[in-house]
Amino acid sequence: IDPGDGTTIVSFRAPAGDPRGMVFGGGYLWCSDRIKDQIYMIDPRSGHVVLILDAPGKFAWGLAWKDGRLLCADYQDDAVYALVVRDAEIYRTYDARRAEIDFTTEIAAAGEGAVASLDVFYAVPGERPNQRMLGPIEYAGLPASIETDRWGQKVAAFHFASLAPPQTVEVGMRLRLETSAIRYFIYPENVGTEIPADIRKGYLADGMKYDINNPTIRRIVSETAGAEKNLYWRARLLYQYVIDHMEYLLAGGWNTAPTVLSRGNGSCSEYTFSYIALCRAAGVPARYVGSLVVRGDDASYDDVFHRWCEIYLPGYGWIPVDANAGDRESPAEQAAAFGGIGNRYLVTTEGGGSSEYLDWNYNAQTRWEAIGKCRVRVESTAEWEPIE
Repeated sequence: IDPGDGTTIVSFRAPAGDPRGMVFGGGYLWCSDRIKDQIYMIDPRSGHVVLILDAPGKFAWGLAWKDGRLLCADYQDDAVYALVVRDAEIYRTYDARRAEIDFTTEIAAAGEGAVASLDVFYAVPGERPNQRMLGPIEYAGLPASIETDRWGQKVAAFHFASLAPPQTVEVGMRLRLETSAIRYFIYPENVGTEIPADIRKGYLADGMKYDINNPTIRRIVSETAGAEKNLYWRARLLYQYVIDHMEYLLAGGWNTAPTVLSRGNGSCSEYTFSYIALCRAAGVPARYVGSLVVRGDDASYDDVFHRWCEIYLPGYGWIPVDANAGDRESPAEQAAAFGGIGNRYLVTTEGGGSSEYLDWNYNAQTRWEAIGKCRVRVESTAEWEPIE
């Protein structure tokens, strides 16, 4: 606001619904929210929330900045807290969840013909910063082999010589898991510029679902992030474009990124393909991860699953970005999905595009050869059971 006459010069939405304290420090605007019990670091140029911190108490009332530290006065605690806003940690994990998960695929044949050959491929989950296996994976049915695809993803391969109607076969895996929510603390000015050669080669390449040289993709990148040099901000501006121009629609099928962006809606996979295409066209390495999901209660059933993107930022590594989850109204909710995910997921798959075993799928893929008139039904489900 112009202090001379009160004219509004720049305005943007508050991060959440009950902003209380506000201060400028370290090149950013800081704002506390009483209902969310969070403190937000905001880019003063755009109003985008860059960083989310948990408030030290339950009623963050006022903020101040002194000697590189953020001071927070808490009304309920009758205390003033001095917060370190920069340290060596690049992420935090919290809200750990332990569960036993059964992932099962049933294949049934019907008709007058037969299935001459059947292959089922399961993505083998591994350790991640917020994901820890509590024991070995138990398979229902012995895999013929464990393979590794071009993206480094391990795959359990099951093979059946034949399947005659009305025969049914089932494969699966059971595992025990600890998964946590994770939030990255990314300072755009600390993001580097040097991208390792192997990451450049694999995760800046084109793919059938991306079509990164398509005029639609090039136009969006040029208009949205063309003048920006910082890799964080290139990725963030494109993220904002996707959530501003897309809406969720699960209609079946996975179209290419230009088609999805032109029509303005898509599934989680189509959000992911679209964002990857834009990032790669802008020089930001990007890949996807696929998962099994807790749906509602701790003991739950999932047959829909979920996929999102990860981008590579020098100095930070692979960062989760879920444009589908970030397609929300408030700036805080949008920011939470750029560099953070919840504890509801078992990530099974890391991929950059088409795989020798999983194709463009994740979690599992099935292939068969049929003789005569034969229909094959494939159903995959995941059941979560909490471990006390």
